[in-house]
Amino acid sequence: MSERRITRRSATDLRKGKTDWKRLRSLTDEEIDAAIRRDLDSDPANFDWSKAELVMPRRKEAISIRLDEDVLAFFKTLGSGYQTRINAVLRHFMQRLQEAKRK
Repeated sequence: MSERRITRRSATDLRKGKTDWKRLRSLTDEEIDAAIRRDLDSDPANFDWSKAELVMPRRKEAISIRLDEDVLAFFKTLGSGYQTRINAVLRHFMQRLQEAKRK
C-alpha cells in the first residue's frame, strides 16, 4: 500500500459512513499487517515534545444552572460537547480574572 493511497477520515466522516469498505475488503491480511507494523514502527521521538503539557482531567461536579435560551442555543449549534465548551469559556474567564488580580 503506497502512502498516497492513505485517506484520513474524521470521526464525523466515519459516523456518516464515508469508510471505503470496498477497498478495505480488498486488502489482504498481509497488507493489513504491514500497515499496522508501519504504524507501530513510526518513531515518536521525531515529535517535538518540548512544549508538551500534561493535562490531567479535572473532577467535574454536577450542578443545575440556568442560562439564557439564546446562550444555550448558541453553544448547542456548535455540536456535541457544548457543555464542555461552556466550561472552557468559564475557565478562560476565571483565569483572566485571576491573572488581573495578580497584577
